[in-house]
Amino acid sequence: MSQPAPRQLFTVTVYSENCVGLLNQVSVIFTRRCLNIEDVSASVSSVPDIHKLTLTTWSDRPTMEKVVKQIEKRIDVLRVFLFTDDDIVYQEISLYKVSTQRLLEEQDLESIIRHHSARILEMTPDYTVIEKTGHPWETEALFDRLRRYDIKQFVRSGRVCVTKSPVEYIDMFLEEQNRRQNGNNDLSD
Repeated sequence: MSQPAPRQLFTVTVYSENCVGLLNQVSVIFTRRCLNIEDVSASVSSVPDIHKLTLTTWSDRPTMEKVVKQIEKRIDVLRVFLFTDDDIVYQEISLYKVSTQRLLEEQDLESIIRHHSARILEMTPDYTVIEKTGHPWETEALFDRLRRYDIKQFVRSGRVCVTKSPVEYIDMFLEEQNRRQNGNNDLSD
């Protein structure tokens, strides 16, 4: 009996036009395969009028390759890329809202913030908002450290990433599409 493929965290980037319902279509593909989306972020990309949807999930490579193929069948999707953590540079941002009074009682507040490379975004008499950018384990470490200061709110963004490749994969894909289209136009003349 063969061993199941090892599970690891994959990052999927979906390039598309900014269209309504794409996230729903993509999430259905994950749901059908019983894959939980760990985090999601969406933004404009380096290419005008093209948006980038970034999702992460734990799975095995054969399953994820099938997911990528299914997503690429969506009419609004230009291209999908699959990465492991070794292929990308990534970060997330976390915000922590804590009691100002509790923080002011702490003698080591400045050292906590410096140690975690965090910063104070806003301070009022009632609350203080602290920001931390980093990897998940770094934002969790600060969360654990601030837990005793009565965290009122906590939020962590989805992963944002760029590839370690010297070229932008979507640019290569679009250039290839243009060459094909121009080649077809030359044949019709």
